[in-house]
Amino acid sequence: MTSFGYFLSCEEFTPAQLLHQARLAADAGFTRLAISDHYHPWTDTQGNSPFVWSMIGALSQTVDLPVTTLVTCPTVRLHPAVTAQAAATSSVLLGGRFALGVGTGEALNEHVLGDRWPAFDERADMLEEAVEVMRKLFTGDQTSHRGKHYTVDNARLYTAPEDPLPILVSGFGPKAAGLAGRIGDGFVTMTPDEDAVGSFHEAGGEGKRVVGGLKVCWDPDRETAVDTVHRLWPTEQLPGELNQVLPTPAHFEQAAELVTQQQVSESVPCGPDVEEHVDAVRAYVTAGFDEVYVGQVGQGQEDFFAAYRDKVLPALSH
Repeated sequence: MTSFGYFLSCEEFTPAQLLHQARLAADAGFTRLAISDHYHPWTDTQGNSPFVWSMIGALSQTVDLPVTTLVTCPTVRLHPAVTAQAAATSSVLLGGRFALGVGTGEALNEHVLGDRWPAFDERADMLEEAVEVMRKLFTGDQTSHRGKHYTVDNARLYTAPEDPLPILVSGFGPKAAGLAGRIGDGFVTMTPDEDAVGSFHEAGGEGKRVVGGLKVCWDPDRETAVDTVHRLWPTEQLPGELNQVLPTPAHFEQAAELVTQQQVSESVPCGPDVEEHVDAVRAYVTAGFDEVYVGQVGQGQEDFFAAYRDKVLPALSH
C-alpha cells in the first residue's frame, strides 16, 4: 500500500518554518517526511538553503516520522565518507527511521568548491563508487578504499547505523532507473512514469521501494495559487538537463523567464479542487509508487494541512 509523506523544501523555507511544517504534517496524518538537500535555492525568490544534516538532527527531536533525503549528492561537494558519517548519525538519531536518497546532483549546488562538473555518465560512475564506499562504512568496520574517484584511508564510523540504512537512488530515464535497480535499495523519481518504474524493476529493483514527490499549491483561489507557483517554482517546468547543468540561481531565473503561467496551470495542482489534488497524487499510486511526498508551495501551510487532513488524504485511502 502506498504511504503519503510531506516534502520539506529547504530552498523555500527557514529552519523554524520547516520544523513547524513537520509538526503540522504529523498532526495532519502524513506518515513520512522527505527533505531536500541544497546549497543554493533554485532562485533568489525562494531565498533559503539550510544545511540538511542540521535539519535532520532537529527533526529527530521534533517528530517521530521517518525521514528521507530527496536527494543528497555524495560525490562532489561532500565526499562519500563524510556523507556516510552524516547519514549514519541521522539513522541513529531517528532510531533507524532514516533513508538516504542519493543522486548525481546539480551544478547549482556542487560547483561551489570550484570542482569540475562532469557529464552524466561520469557522475553516474562516481555515484556508483560513492554508494560502494558508504555501504562499507555503514558496517562500522575499519575501511580503506582506492578507487577511480575516491580514496578512503583507514576510516571507521564509530557511530554506525544500528539498523540497515537503505540507499535510494534518484534519476530520470532508463539509464538512471537501471543504475538504481543495480546499486540501490529503492528508486526515486519525481514523475509518475510507469516505464521508468518498469526499467527499475527489470534492472534488479523488483520488490524494492519506489519513491516520488510533487509540488502543489492549495489556495482558495486557483489563479492566486498559479501565480504563487509561477513566482516561486517556475524551475519545475524547465525541460531536459537544465536543472543539472545551470550553475547559479541567476541562470535559473533567466531560464525561468520562458516558463508561462499556462504551463504551471496545466502541470501543477493549484487551488481548492480536491479532485485535482487527489488525481495528481493518485497518478503515482497507479504507476506503482510505494511512497509519495507532497510539498505545499508558498505560505498557506495551515490551510494546506487542514485540507489534506480532512479531504485529500481520506479520499486517497479509498
